[in-house]
Amino acid sequence: MRPVPVEPAPGRRRFLHAVGASTLALAMPPLLGACASGPRAAAAPAPAPRFAPPAPLVPIRASADRIIAVDVCTRPFRAQGPRIEAERMDGHTIVHCYGHGGAGWSLSWGSAEEALRLVRETGARELAVVGCGAIGLTTALLAQRSGLQVRIYARERLPQVPSAFATGVWSPASRIASADHAAPAFETQWERMARASFRTFQTLLGLPGEPVGWHDFYWLSDGPGARRANAGDEREPRYAMLEGRLLGDITPAAERLAPGAHPFRAVSVRRAAQPVFNLHAYSRLLLADFLQLGGAIETRTFHAPREFTTLRETTVVNATGHGAGALLGDASVVPVRGQTARLVPQPGVDYGLGYGGRNLFVVPRTDGILVQAQQASDYDNADTTPDRALSVAAVERLAEVFA
Repeated sequence: MRPVPVEPAPGRRRFLHAVGASTLALAMPPLLGACASGPRAAAAPAPAPRFAPPAPLVPIRASADRIIAVDVCTRPFRAQGPRIEAERMDGHTIVHCYGHGGAGWSLSWGSAEEALRLVRETGARELAVVGCGAIGLTTALLAQRSGLQVRIYARERLPQVPSAFATGVWSPASRIASADHAAPAFETQWERMARASFRTFQTLLGLPGEPVGWHDFYWLSDGPGARRANAGDEREPRYAMLEGRLLGDITPAAERLAPGAHPFRAVSVRRAAQPVFNLHAYSRLLLADFLQLGGAIETRTFHAPREFTTLRETTVVNATGHGAGALLGDASVVPVRGQTARLVPQPGVDYGLGYGGRNLFVVPRTDGILVQAQQASDYDNADTTPDRALSVAAVERLAEVFA
């Protein structure tokens, strides 16, 4: 039975009313300006707890029949880090900007700023950008915003460019350089690029289609001493570890979860928020902005660097990514193969996970749940033929992660 409210006696009712009114008057600050003529606001509700317990995670429906796409791209790794430098050639200035490893999208805005410093030194008002991927498109757009007339020359356009098949997660140090080449000067430039990019990404939050969004990631481990499965090729170098040391103030700290506070079969689970790029929505936004600002795109294939000097623009940004290796004869560009599968989008699954012991990396995107498939032979591998069996095996490993 519901309790029946008891009305206080008249005298007690008048007393409570007087006490309540006087207490409220003391608690409220004086009203200012035009607000003084309006009705008095009600007392604010009690603040919610600072850290509310998260809702239970929805397990991912991981099965081969839910795979809707398998894609492959190559990351342009350079042990020395990205090449961002100017070269004079037959009356033209060629600003090279390529070799960002797996950090192309993450470093794109900051990398564009580095390239444009060299462009501005020429005094040019017109700019040619060769390449329409992550680096080329952001460089072209940033150049427009600084007042330049820009034309993009590209063999492929979105969404066929290789960088459109990336995982789409904030990873500014992913295969960016080898540890042996990460000198202080390089680290300073990398940090500058990463921070500039991070600031720009925060201006893209909350837009329609969620081009950029923050999501929780769960990092699973088999405990101390556990070895990472499929560790990699013996030729693959040890990569520079930069993010934790240099970006700690903008990177949310990971929180270790207690057993029973998550649905995963793992000895150790940590949680931290991380930005995600929904690449289809994000790249369309960039392309629309570029065209709206008067940009033009011309389909063209380059076979040798001298062909850059046939362009009408005398200042050219070479943002050809992995293609720069063959185009320029630059043997320092090493392809690192990357294959992903997308599962049917699933309501409630807005988190990602990484599990080194099972070679799993999962990214929650609006176009599907992305599952990365890795193998030891990915390093120095330019084969872009999809291997469905590899992705099926990764999805099956994902299914086993949930208790």
